[in-house]
Amino acid sequence: MGFQQGLSGLNVSSKNLEVIGNNVANANTFGAKTSRGEFADMYATSMNGGGSNNIGIGATVAAVAQQFTQGNITTTENPLDLAINGSGFFQVTDGQNPTTYTRNGQFKLDRDGFLVNNQKHKLMGYPADTQGNILSGTAQPLQLPTAGISPRQTDEITMEVNLDSRDDVSTVAFAIPPVSGSYSNATSQTVYDAVGQDVAVTYYYRKSGVHTWEVYAAANGNTILGSNAAPVPVATMSFNSSGGTPASITWNTAAAGQIDIPADASGAGKWEAISPINLDLTSTTEYGSSFSVTNLTQSGYAPGQLTSISIDSSGVILARYSNGQSKPAGQIELATFRNVQGLQPLGGNEWASTYASGDPIMGTPTSSNFGILQSGALEESNVDLTGELVAMIVAQRTYQANAQTIRAEDQILQTLVNLR
Repeated sequence: MGFQQGLSGLNVSSKNLEVIGNNVANANTFGAKTSRGEFADMYATSMNGGGSNNIGIGATVAAVAQQFTQGNITTTENPLDLAINGSGFFQVTDGQNPTTYTRNGQFKLDRDGFLVNNQKHKLMGYPADTQGNILSGTAQPLQLPTAGISPRQTDEITMEVNLDSRDDVSTVAFAIPPVSGSYSNATSQTVYDAVGQDVAVTYYYRKSGVHTWEVYAAANGNTILGSNAAPVPVATMSFNSSGGTPASITWNTAAAGQIDIPADASGAGKWEAISPINLDLTSTTEYGSSFSVTNLTQSGYAPGQLTSISIDSSGVILARYSNGQSKPAGQIELATFRNVQGLQPLGGNEWASTYASGDPIMGTPTSSNFGILQSGALEESNVDLTGELVAMIVAQRTYQANAQTIRAEDQILQTLVNLR
């Protein structure tokens, strides 16, 4: 027996306790991955490599291997907290050094609108253009928009209405403001001019004959065709006796299927002319049931300011505005590796790629073999605290046992020294 074996045993047991202690210390670190000490025996190299009675000279640390298993997902109240359920790493950069990788999704907004982690490294992904189209390609630091969304002029109106076939034919002339008996029903909506000013448009439905209906339109209380005293219907619809959608539509506007809303007649410039607007009346029906509006939509909207953001499972960052609109502001890109255990830990919950890990493979969440992104959640450490405490007991006993072999060797040498 020699001191070599016991000394090596003390060394590897000490390293094992260091690994266990590091795991325990990071039991509450989001995105941290547990490690394990992997050990190997040692033999003195013989000249001929033969013999069956070789005695080992101890143990050595072969590797400290990280275990990239999935940690539990815990929910938070912060929409910028992100968890990857599955494979993949967030890519972050400081703008100077090579890109690093992390599983910790505790991101925040800095003063310039970039998504950053606690090391001030910026999250990388694909930007979006002003129309909300994701510009896939080379990933770059994601910056959220600070400007509001521009207004859009109304150019499409879709109407889905049922007109009650049981209504009487109107015998009173129609005028604006209308009087009782001059029309059967009305509905209204808000449309927008080029600068986002809202205009209230009201549609009046007047039964002018059997299965024949006139549609009048007024903008902010003024007819858009004719005069208020003698308004002109924008369209006249004729139905078959079986009801259903119009058999024919006769338009009195400049172009069939289109209406034009004139500018503010008072000269105050409260709204600009809105022209042309495609008006779809083809889904109107005439059945023997009460008047109902099942769909009335238009394509315009007012300007709006950014109010909040959300991130979906595919990593698309959706910006929401005060006018009710929303559009993508970017998409997060993930990276994975052929050999994740070859990554080099850097601290701060980040890793660097190495020759052993291979080059990063890029992709977006939910695509290929990448995991799903969960907003408002974080991935906990995958450390099994109970298992680590049991392993600590075993490592401690192993250390004591190796110390005992050294003590035994010492007693044997003392016996030899005392021989006379």
